[in-house]
Amino acid sequence: MSGQQQMSATSSVTSSANEVSANRCFGGWQKRFSHQSAVLNCEMYFSVYLPPAAELAKPLPVVYWLSGLTCTDENFVTKAGAQRVASELGIMLVIPDTSPRGDAVPDADDQAYDLGLGAGFYVNATQAPWAEHYRMYDYIVDELPSLIQQQFQVQPKAAIAGHSMGGHGALMIALSNVKRFSSVSAFSPIVNPMDCPWGQKAFKHYLGNDKSEWQQYDSCELMRQQGQFLQLPMLIDQGLADDFYQHQKLAKPLEAIAQEINYPAEFRYHEGYDHSYFFISSFIEDHLRFHAKHLAEY
Repeated sequence: MSGQQQMSATSSVTSSANEVSANRCFGGWQKRFSHQSAVLNCEMYFSVYLPPAAELAKPLPVVYWLSGLTCTDENFVTKAGAQRVASELGIMLVIPDTSPRGDAVPDADDQAYDLGLGAGFYVNATQAPWAEHYRMYDYIVDELPSLIQQQFQVQPKAAIAGHSMGGHGALMIALSNVKRFSSVSAFSPIVNPMDCPWGQKAFKHYLGNDKSEWQQYDSCELMRQQGQFLQLPMLIDQGLADDFYQHQKLAKPLEAIAQEINYPAEFRYHEGYDHSYFFISSFIEDHLRFHAKHLAEY
């Protein structure tokens, strides 16, 4: 049984969410919640932006945002500047944390930034000591959406986006669940984790040495498997001054496969932009408008 399949074999009990903060923002509300995760076996936090349209008591279109290495749910909220456009478009934003948290949750022995806390890589770990808590794939695909659907009026089909490690998560999850998402986008994504240092380190620890188990979490492998049948709208932005662009093989390997299978994903490359939230904040409006267009079709 693969790591992704394990969750569907057992049902989880979705807990209720507790509001821990609320701030008025562009006519809507930026809120933060906590809940006890049955999948991750720890308390988790996530953030939500509720646009003014939430007051109309109609199902809201939702964009899930997955953040990158070292981030929590709060980095995107405070740095991306997404709320103004989300308010205008009537889009709800859901921003989960990037890994399980808490004293009982294992971290890298050397507290490395690219493994353990803040570095869940959106996979279901199968190796000790990670397997008990590090099941971020199930959390993002099943538990958190179920909780959001319980707590809020939302449309059944969502969009998903992310940055770096979160770009990997967004692309991989969308490509694994194409019928559940209207569209996917990413900034500076890790697209071929099986063939870059960040991904190889994480996958070896979380999934073991059998690389056949890695393939289900690699966007290049997943796109190749989908082939000519892939119809999911996709937008990817990459900064050309990104220090990780060449070393971690960001964006380009996936573009090569898209061209190979004649898949009309849009890849945009930007001179002078790096890997930071300054890059994200410069183009987040384009991504939200891209998702709003496709969410409107459902």
